Amino acid sequence: MKLSPRDAEGYFARPDASKTGILIYGADAMRVALKRQQVLAALLGANADEEIRLTRLTGSDLRSDPTLLLDAIKAVGFFPGPRGAFVEEATDAAAPAVLSALSDWAEGDAQIIVTSGQLKPSSKLRKAFESHPNAYAVGIYDDPPTRSEIERILSEAGIRGVAREPMSALVDLAGDIGPGDFARTVEKLALYKRGDEAELSLDDIQTCAPQSSEAGLDDVLNIVAEGRPGDIGPLMRRLVAQGTTAVSLCIGATRHFRTLYTCAADPGGPAQGIGRLRPPVYGKRRDRILRQAKNWGAPRLETALTLLTDTDLQLRSAGQTAPAMALVERALIRLAMLARAR
Repeated sequence: MKLSPRDAEGYFARPDASKTGILIYGADAMRVALKRQQVLAALLGANADEEIRLTRLTGSDLRSDPTLLLDAIKAVGFFPGPRGAFVEEATDAAAPAVLSALSDWAEGDAQIIVTSGQLKPSSKLRKAFESHPNAYAVGIYDDPPTRSEIERILSEAGIRGVAREPMSALVDLAGDIGPGDFARTVEKLALYKRGDEAELSLDDIQTCAPQSSEAGLDDVLNIVAEGRPGDIGPLMRRLVAQGTTAVSLCIGATRHFRTLYTCAADPGGPAQGIGRLRPPVYGKRRDRILRQAKNWGAPRLETALTLLTDTDLQLRSAGQTAPAMALVERALIRLAMLARAR
């Protein structure tokens, strides 16, 4: 049977031990691995490996010896409790062994858990689970985690009762970084808040969140928007050393100043305009953007966007001969001087 993503989330949390098994497949190996870990923990408990209630196999193992999976599901364990046979990185080459185990499975046998990469609808492995009356197939896609998934991850880490704004910040963060990075961030938050009875705050999240690869870019854009031309040169050299291109820097600057313009040009004022930003911004970054938008005002931001547009066109011009990064640095210095003008 095929599980929809919505139904799959409930099944991962509370798998049915009476089922024959489940196939979890998807292009992102980390997302698949996280779901596999969740279902194994919920199905077998924390001590399955120590109590020898979980047999681990790989797709290549089954190609070498197709009987291994059948032997694993029929084996009788020494410890009481549910048992599982886990096959990792299975492909259609392992399908005969998996199909044989599915057809010979009987009540009381170990449940079959199989993970795989992206599978086409015509895949023998995928068809076997989707057509089986007592087994499930679940496709894992690159969608950001839902709020309920995030709440589950937080709860498992011992973080509960998160207020609205910190939860919104975590939802945004989960959409920006990979599932593995988000899981590690939650682990860091749990350790950071250990023994701290205060509610999770935006500052806590900012402290534990991974530093993005664009941190240097954010630094130079804030320096420009705050009118500090003398600090631009050293940061520009660092960005060049990190491999940042002139075009990407110009695009980042345009995006930043467009955000400021959206806030400053709002009929209700910058404070109301910043609330309309999507995705929303929180914490210290929100305060900084609001302060910059108020200082610039809509008319000067229009001038800034015109300057950045002209610079972008010049960078992309076929007849351009001047060094690209020098053009961008000159534009940023002019913007920083404009920020200081009154």
